[in-house]
Amino acid sequence: MKLATFNINGVKARIGALSDWLAESRPDVALLQEIKSADEGFPREHFEDMGYTVETHGQKGFNGVAILSRLPLEDVTRGLPGDDSDEQARYIEATVIGETRPVRVGCLYLPNGNPAPGPKYDYKLAWMERLRARAQALLELEAPALLAGDWNVIPQPEDAARPEAWIEDALFRPETRAAFRRIETLGFTDAFRARVRGPGHYSFWDYQASSWERNNGIRIDHLLLAPQAADLLNDAWIEREVRGREKPSDHVPVWIDIDA
Repeated sequence: MKLATFNINGVKARIGALSDWLAESRPDVALLQEIKSADEGFPREHFEDMGYTVETHGQKGFNGVAILSRLPLEDVTRGLPGDDSDEQARYIEATVIGETRPVRVGCLYLPNGNPAPGPKYDYKLAWMERLRARAQALLELEAPALLAGDWNVIPQPEDAARPEAWIEDALFRPETRAAFRRIETLGFTDAFRARVRGPGHYSFWDYQASSWERNNGIRIDHLLLAPQAADLLNDAWIEREVRGREKPSDHVPVWIDIDA
């Protein structure tokens, strides 16, 4: 099973680029973030015609997540448990029925949190605590499961080209990294770091200040694998070249290949 997470920065603005990528790279499962579309406005039929089952949890103009799958999906749930008043569309979960076994997949778009400190940062940290509770529940399934998406977290200094520029940013503040670590240390494996070490590996480059051309990037798109999924990991990689295409997202796909 080849699965990719990809913050597309608007499905309608990137439909051409997204369609080209799906046709060329052919993920079995694509976890999309920041679709910026209500469910009824998502171009479902277009992607169904490409061979994908489509499940969305959308919001007009903001946020929004989706799962596109060539494999059957079961037991789809929308929204992160723990706060019934939260109206932001940032989480969708489903079971992907692989050729050899099912995998429970959570697709997330974690809040940015800036400016920090402040109410938006408080929301980010509260959301991460809810995610930690959901991560614990997934572990209790004792089955292959993963949490993937745009985490808006720079885990380590080596995950930024210029870590000194992010010291006070919500993506790199110590409280953010500690919250990420609390989830990871429940028993999850950062799939990319299980395969690739060292600096210079990024998944996001800002549109401003020639960040892409200067490789001034950060790694904020992650796939965390429960132990039963980590045991199935064959490979993990970042599809960096997508950022250099026409009308790109500011993020690129991050992939795993698992035996499922």
